[in-house]
Amino acid sequence: MSDCKSVATPFATDIQLVKDDGSKSVDHTPYQSNVGSLLYASTATRPDIAHSVGVLSKFNSMPTQTHLTAAKRVLRYLKGTMDYGITFNKTDTQPVGYSDANWAENDESRHSISGNVFMSSSGPISWFSKRQSTIALSSTEAEYIAAFEAAKEAAWLRQLFVDITRETLPPIVLRIDNQSAISIANNTNVSKRSKHMDIKYHYIRQEVQNHNIVTEYCPTDDMIADIFTKPLPKIRFEKVRVMLNVG
Repeated sequence: MSDCKSVATPFATDIQLVKDDGSKSVDHTPYQSNVGSLLYASTATRPDIAHSVGVLSKFNSMPTQTHLTAAKRVLRYLKGTMDYGITFNKTDTQPVGYSDANWAENDESRHSISGNVFMSSSGPISWFSKRQSTIALSSTEAEYIAAFEAAKEAAWLRQLFVDITRETLPPIVLRIDNQSAISIANNTNVSKRSKHMDIKYHYIRQEVQNHNIVTEYCPTDDMIADIFTKPLPKIRFEKVRVMLNVG
């Protein structure tokens, strides 16, 4: 990689990887090795590459030259940001969650991508980028499913903080950029928008009713979890990376 120039973002915004892209197949062993190394970095100290690694992981069994080129781009990005890491401070220890979704992100399967991150002491302490297991019928449903995943993580973090501090934790704020998803989470009545949803996704309602979570609207421009749902253009990517306190 010594002769490769660094890039500003880990993933190009104008390319969508697919299984059969028509390019030449490559040996899956080095590809899997590269993706495995990137996965380790993305789960340890580099949340800014989590979405890219999640996409690349889908092609571990039969990678092509296009997939390998995309993986090398992430390596080039890391090369240019080798001294980057997560920064924390001693204030704002109360965890705050951000939940987002990219509806029907994949042109092949039409599955959406969930992304969430929980911040504490001004730095990310938990994050993930994950393809949703079911096909959402609307952007609201995709956002609601993402919020369900975030609610499960919030419950785990809440118990962890209680075990560590031995103190009662206030409700965790979960910020969502979709007003309709917030409305469904706070409304116990069945509506046309939610009656078809799997009952397990209404777990977030239970957490709201038990005062373990408080949902809060977050403008899209301030949505940190945006970086976990799709490739972002350079200016937007760098803004969210700063909000993540990765630098």
